[in-house]
Amino acid sequence: MDKKTKKVAIIVAHPDDETLWAGGTILNNPSWDCFIACLCRKNDPDRSPKFNHVLNILGAIGKMGDLDDGPEQIPLAENEVEGAILDLLPATNFDLVITHSINGEYTRHRRHEEIGRAVIKLWHSGKLMTDELWAFSYEDGNREYYPKPIKNAHIDQLLSRQLWEIKYNIITSVYGFDINSWEAKTTPAEEAFWHFNDARQAHQWLATGSKNYESIIAI
Repeated sequence: MDKKTKKVAIIVAHPDDETLWAGGTILNNPSWDCFIACLCRKNDPDRSPKFNHVLNILGAIGKMGDLDDGPEQIPLAENEVEGAILDLLPATNFDLVITHSINGEYTRHRRHEEIGRAVIKLWHSGKLMTDELWAFSYEDGNREYYPKPIKNAHIDQLLSRQLWEIKYNIITSVYGFDINSWEAKTTPAEEAFWHFNDARQAHQWLATGSKNYESIIAI
């Protein structure tokens, strides 16, 4: 493998999260060696094969888990989520890890929040090693509008029309969401991330549970 190739892990809750929140970024970096860990829906006869198709489009490999994803969103034990992440990953050392915000991307899905928090705890404890962490940076104004990038996100990338169309096609044609669905209408043309290259700083964000995003300063 080319020494300059970046080894990247994308850790998400559901099949479609990788595309909605970071699909354009993945497509725009074909040299990345990407592994996508999806924590839910492994045994979903509809979503699981679609996820595998999406991996091919994104030029990635990946694996799915089957954490509880019922509509009740019953909280999961921290060690269960952390263990599921480590079980799915093919290694514990990456150049870059991309995952959910500790506050999720919209109001609200508990699994997004739990996974974002678990990744930071694994990094801080040394069980997961990475040079940098990117956390999705979106909000929906407490359901007042579709999720959109947070204005002061550390990384904010406007996708080309071509990239966005590929991304939108994955959501509507591969995953099969109707053009009037929440997923199709949400599909961001702009992708944003909080950026951390210090586990202590990410853990401080986790400890405060801050939604005061201006207080999060990348090192």
